[in-house]
Amino acid sequence: MSTLSVPAGTAPATVKPAARKVTGSAGKRRLPLLPALIFVIAVTQIPFLLTVFYSFQSWNLVRPGSRHFVGFRNYIDVFTDTTFLGALLNTVVLTVVCVFLSLLLGLGLAVLLDRKFFGRGFVRTLLITPFLILPAAGALLWKTTMFDPTYGLLHFVFGTDTDWLSQFPLAAVMAQIIWQWTPFMTLLILAGLQSQSKEVLEAASVDGASRWRTFVSITLPHLSRFLQLATLLGAIYIVNSFDAIFLMTQGGPGTASTNLPFYIYQRAFEGFDIGQSSAMGVVVVILTMIVATFALRLMFRAFSVDGGVK
Repeated sequence: MSTLSVPAGTAPATVKPAARKVTGSAGKRRLPLLPALIFVIAVTQIPFLLTVFYSFQSWNLVRPGSRHFVGFRNYIDVFTDTTFLGALLNTVVLTVVCVFLSLLLGLGLAVLLDRKFFGRGFVRTLLITPFLILPAAGALLWKTTMFDPTYGLLHFVFGTDTDWLSQFPLAAVMAQIIWQWTPFMTLLILAGLQSQSKEVLEAASVDGASRWRTFVSITLPHLSRFLQLATLLGAIYIVNSFDAIFLMTQGGPGTASTNLPFYIYQRAFEGFDIGQSSAMGVVVVILTMIVATFALRLMFRAFSVDGGVK
């Protein structure tokens, strides 16, 4: 027994080499990721830092030699710009409505597709087709085949000459985005449904619970993490919607369907105002980071609680 005992003073000496070995091996494993990290920094962080720098400059390409430092004046102009505030409101409305309706439709379709029926694989393939279409192609498809006041499908169904893109521009853009993103929500929620324990559902059925009661009390709590993930990812992508607005309405009539990405595009590439468009971009990035951080904390908290970490 005395040969197996280790003096207390020698314990640190035996632990340190192992710790160095683990640290060294971890560094070697992370070394192949270095080129990817450098690439991400080069294409994201450096342009963002330049955008922050330009946001403190008064620089309009139409007036050569007019570039000079103005401090926070661009940011003051941004928050006093009524068009920017209107575009911010349109962005919030478009994001909230599209995410909510896409999530609701995706939940209903996922519940239907989770059942066994003849041709289920073929139907699933058809339902995810809109998500596989390029956003620009989808926008042009809806503009010409759905909303055209003379030859569109809605004109054929309702028999009216309503110019949907002029009279209901934001609603028309929402319809196209919801059509595009509903399959994405369906896939995420369907994955959650298929991960549900069948034994629990059978036990609830044996206990006499109705289908609605089982869905509300068992299925929805199980899907909470997937619903939160779908909401977070959908909001991140939909808030940056540009193709549908640019190709369907051009932000009009007036600014009725203008959102933040399109308005920043107008100020930068049509108004040539580099300074103010950069300030708008920085404001949008900061607002997006705040919302995304809050949403991520809620989602990770749900994953930790449900996963038994806490």
